[in-house]
Amino acid sequence: MLIFTSVWVAGSAQDRETLEERIERWKADMAEFNSRSSEDREVQSVTDTLSWLQAQKALNDSLFVVEAYAVTFKYGTRVQVNSTVNFVSMKGDRAVIQISPSSFHSGPNGVGGITVEGRASNVKKSYDRKGRMRFSMNVTGNGVNATVSLTVNPGTNRVVVSVSPTFNSNDVTLEGYLVPYEFSRSFEGLSL
Repeated sequence: MLIFTSVWVAGSAQDRETLEERIERWKADMAEFNSRSSEDREVQSVTDTLSWLQAQKALNDSLFVVEAYAVTFKYGTRVQVNSTVNFVSMKGDRAVIQISPSSFHSGPNGVGGITVEGRASNVKKSYDRKGRMRFSMNVTGNGVNATVSLTVNPGTNRVVVSVSPTFNSNDVTLEGYLVPYEFSRSFEGLSL
């Protein structure tokens, strides 16, 4: 019995050392992970800051495209969309709104939805207390008479766009990234 107890105590001590070694190895791995993650976060922070500065300049110059990755329709239906064919753009006083939620049907614009273009007027730019950039404009043209409002969160180029038609309540909200006009990957379909 004495031999059995001494073997058991020795085995328990060995298991305890193994557990302590595993804990130390885990702590070392976590420290390495955190140091790599902090480097990645710093790089992402710098990238976001540069994107924010580009977005500010693009809005101030009225040369921008909001490439949408999601569209929310009037009754709350939210769909993920292709950012190359879902966008709001402005070049000078020309504004284009293109919503193409379907990749299966060609739609009136030839790319699965609708494209309207018009002249931008009543352009307003401001910042709120939390540093969010607000941009609004009225777009008037063939097939469109709407107020377009953009909100850009500070430190990033992520944007939420609200399109509110004047003559009906078919509001549409787009979520996406604001990029300078010359860097856009968007493809404009046939407008009405």
